[in-house]
Amino acid sequence: MANGGPVQHGFPHLQTVRASITALYRRLSYDTIQTFATSVLPADVAFCDTDDLYLGAQRVARELVRHYHLPDARMVVSFREMNHAASVELAAGPEYFVELNDRFRTHRRDIGAALAHEVMHVYLHRLDLSFPGTRDNEILTDTATTYLGAGWLLLDAYREDAASSQKLGYLTPEEFGYVLAKRALVFAEDPSVWFTSPQAYTAYVKGMAEARLDEQQPPLTAAGWAGRRRYARDRRHAQDERGVGARPGVPYAFTPDGRGPLRVSFPCPTCQQRIRVPVRGRVRARCGLCRTVLE
Repeated sequence: MANGGPVQHGFPHLQTVRASITALYRRLSYDTIQTFATSVLPADVAFCDTDDLYLGAQRVARELVRHYHLPDARMVVSFREMNHAASVELAAGPEYFVELNDRFRTHRRDIGAALAHEVMHVYLHRLDLSFPGTRDNEILTDTATTYLGAGWLLLDAYREDAASSQKLGYLTPEEFGYVLAKRALVFAEDPSVWFTSPQAYTAYVKGMAEARLDEQQPPLTAAGWAGRRRYARDRRHAQDERGVGARPGVPYAFTPDGRGPLRVSFPCPTCQQRIRVPVRGRVRARCGLCRTVLE
């Protein structure tokens, strides 16, 4: 939690974020991810200053448990002084103990954001889905929280001005915006209408621009003129020399297929799993993981 300190910006964790999206599709399947088509709504996690602190936190936790399809999980929420925003004890369940930073006693509108991340830890724990290392595992948790419909709360908790700052989670604001945009493109959803933080909206716009770039990389037909020209040059070089591997700075790689046609592999713009198709002019391909149809 950045509390008054500097906030990191940009896309320094993008490779791990993309690997997290792929891992979600592989572990949950397309059909399960489709059950998260509706995001957590602001009214469901609203927290007024007049609400009882503990009862309100329990209510919000129950709503997030419901959203993540964890009907037999019970969250016991408490508050204490700590450096991080929150923590959760990952035991066998069904009862889990969540501790929130004392800061949230007076910043109650952000309790939903902190709980969204911690309840996702429980969800991933039950799935037995994790990445090695604390940093990558926390990025996975932030990405899963956002992609499965509760992470807009984390981005909305980001506020920054000349005198103060606050940001929850391990992703940068722009990376939260990127994952939100990837979700929005899949479910035709506009989370920006829920933002109360103007800085969150700016980060979402930057994240959407980055997400759109994923759909405009060669060999996809949506690639721009420069990308298509570069791809055609690399394809001719690979066909002439039966070259193998990726060129620096490009997302695709050419590989021979025995005595058959040359093949090109590239990341799916939706789930980031690599797709491999023959090099033979314009083709239509369906990603076997997320079912996206690609030209």
